[in-house]
Amino acid sequence: MDNRVPPRAAGPGPRRRDRHGRGMRGPIAPPQVPLAASRADVFADLVQDSVERLERRWPQLAEIDFMVLEVPRLDGRPGDGWSDEAVPLGGIIPVRDGRRARVVVYRRPVEIRTKGRDERAALVHEVVVEQVAELLGLTPETVDPRYGED
Repeated sequence: MDNRVPPRAAGPGPRRRDRHGRGMRGPIAPPQVPLAASRADVFADLVQDSVERLERRWPQLAEIDFMVLEVPRLDGRPGDGWSDEAVPLGGIIPVRDGRRARVVVYRRPVEIRTKGRDERAALVHEVVVEQVAELLGLTPETVDPRYGED
């Protein structure tokens, strides 16, 4: 019996099956399921939720841009940056050169200091309230009367 099957030619085309003969794996979850959202997307949603909560009380926040950055930059300017003991969780960029004021929340420092989603949401809200208060020249308790409550 010399009925051998010729080997498959290794061509440039895509593989139709994995090495075990099953189909190629697809995504773990469809895009509309929360499992498919990245940590950065979930964090940005927490910041947006906090901003929407504050905009009901302070409509002028619509004139401020809110941003999420991974980590704070180290500019190297003495006295203007941050030290080894205190990594900032957020910051503000005042109005200048025709640009709107910005509030920045740093994702990685906040995530490192929290354990769960509820704790992270509370810390994100505190950071947003503190930065908005600094930008508006108010106390955090004035911006959000529930500031500091657990």
